[in-house]
Amino acid sequence: MPANSDEIVHNLKYVRRYARALMGSQESGDLYVRVCLEALLAEPDVLPAGADVKRGLFRLFHAISNRNLEPGEELVDLSVEARLRALPASERQILLLTSLEGFSIADAAVILDTPLAGAEALLVDAWATVNRQIATTILVIEDEPVIALDIASLVTDLGHKVVGVAASQAEAVAIFKRTQPGLVLADIDLGAGGSGIAAVTEILRMSSVPVIFVTAYPERLLTGGRPEPTYLVTKPFEPDTLKVTISQALSFTTTGQTRRVAV
Repeated sequence: MPANSDEIVHNLKYVRRYARALMGSQESGDLYVRVCLEALLAEPDVLPAGADVKRGLFRLFHAISNRNLEPGEELVDLSVEARLRALPASERQILLLTSLEGFSIADAAVILDTPLAGAEALLVDAWATVNRQIATTILVIEDEPVIALDIASLVTDLGHKVVGVAASQAEAVAIFKRTQPGLVLADIDLGAGGSGIAAVTEILRMSSVPVIFVTAYPERLLTGGRPEPTYLVTKPFEPDTLKVTISQALSFTTTGQTRRVAV
């Protein structure tokens, strides 16, 4: 077991969050994280004592996930189609590393094993791609009026259309049935209004709509239990963090699942 195992365990939940967002599903992300940990157990010197553990974990994850896997290798329980989907674009990697996980562009360049100038150019191209993305309709599930207004204003400024703001579990389900949005942004604790998790669970019984949890309590959803959310943003958040996460969620959504806003 590595000498810095406690620090590895502490940072593992962030690698799992990143992997799920990057690859579009908990199953694909966790499979790559599992192989990453197996490699680390086999060669603990990959993260020596005194090293930047978080950056090292992300760098090891990329060394594993960017391999061109052949049938019969470690990820045999992933279909060929799923493996191809799980090989993400470099633009997604740089956006999620810098916006969702808070790495500097210099650290992201180290993680991706690319020159700093190349990483900077990649980030510029990535934001250009995000800004060209087609808008969708969004349901906001949030019981704090000020926060709900902030989120609604932010996604509207990004070009999306808010079809409803729900402060309770029952209201969220009712609005979803009526409007059939292309994306749901949900808090997990709705106070007297119930549970955002329960609301989303009910919604997902009706539709495969992508969901982003926006919460001050990410540890409640990063427990290692199943199922966990694919997309998770921690409050307080930077606007760019939510913008990138929305872009990533929509990039894994088929045209038929997402209701596009008419221009």
